Amino acid sequence: MINTFTSYNLINRDLSRSLERVQSQPMVQRETEYYQENIGRVTSIEEFVNDDRLFRYAMKAHGLDDMAYAKAFMVKVLEEGISDPDSFANKLTDKRYVEFARTYNFAAGGVDTTNYNPAQKGTVDKYLTRAIKNGTAPNDPALIGSINNYLAKIPDIKSVDDLMGDQDMLTFALMAHGFEVDEVIDLKFLRSILEGGIDDPESPANQTEDKRYRALAEAFNFARYGEDATTYNIANNLAVERYVRQTLEEDAGRENEGVRLALYFQRKAPEFRSYYELLADKAIAQVVRTALGFPPALAQADIDKQVEMIRERIDIADFRDPEKLEDFLKRFTTMWELENPTSSQQTSIAALFSQPAEFGISTDMLFTIAQLKR
Repeated sequence: MINTFTSYNLINRDLSRSLERVQSQPMVQRETEYYQENIGRVTSIEEFVNDDRLFRYAMKAHGLDDMAYAKAFMVKVLEEGISDPDSFANKLTDKRYVEFARTYNFAAGGVDTTNYNPAQKGTVDKYLTRAIKNGTAPNDPALIGSINNYLAKIPDIKSVDDLMGDQDMLTFALMAHGFEVDEVIDLKFLRSILEGGIDDPESPANQTEDKRYRALAEAFNFARYGEDATTYNIANNLAVERYVRQTLEEDAGRENEGVRLALYFQRKAPEFRSYYELLADKAIAQVVRTALGFPPALAQADIDKQVEMIRERIDIADFRDPEKLEDFLKRFTTMWELENPTSSQQTSIAALFSQPAEFGISTDMLFTIAQLKR
């Protein structure tokens, strides 16, 4: 049987192909086709949770399939949304609920939630609201003409260069997000805002005090979605991507739970910004304790003491560096293998009669440990 490090590496070294194989599974294809055909028709929370097939797909996509029965609980998550820091989802320790409410943000998007794109409807709504507030009639021909022109051209904007190269489109986007027509804007700084996105806490959009820039970078998120930024539908595209990835991890876990944990950690760890968030996720915390050689009983220790011990050994910012993240996962998969050998006792006994006995660590394990030294 292939050991934990090798199994993880076989999946991870060509992750896109691994995901394609999962996506081609008949069951995954059927459920995804149903979801894509029907999610755009949903206009309310009630419709969403009452379509059990749709709802279960969405829950699994967010790693919440074990809570699919708790519809009243999830309705509360969706009804209160995430805009209010004191909303139900924001108060829950498990941040998967925040992600779920962000994907299906009925509290903010209403009937258009499942067809919402920030660069399209989101920007148009802001532009229209601002125009009306400034005294323009909703049926003003010039206003309607500007909106129709924007909606016709925005799907063809595939990059920061495209947006900044079209003065009309850029002006529309800027005005929608609170900038003035005659406001002097540093185009070099604006480009850095759009190219840096919002995922990195150190990006220009997150560092500037002018929140209009962050809103603009969030609406035109080329850094995250690339050329699909102006057509990306979070309730459709993102949910499908997450469903396929979740299925990949579950399939791997049936063979080796350590591989599933490694894949999950690879996906989630870069999002964490504090050691307390890290420890709040039981699976992530298990990976960290295993990689650092801490006993399982440490999970029962005082939380501040756990944070202190982990902070002494790792820098959480390293998980945002792909190379350092992979080095950490090499260590985890090796430690997991030592604690949970993939070879069964029966296989080991059979091996004694079929080949010369080996003492010490196996060749396979030596190869795995060697990866940690690179």
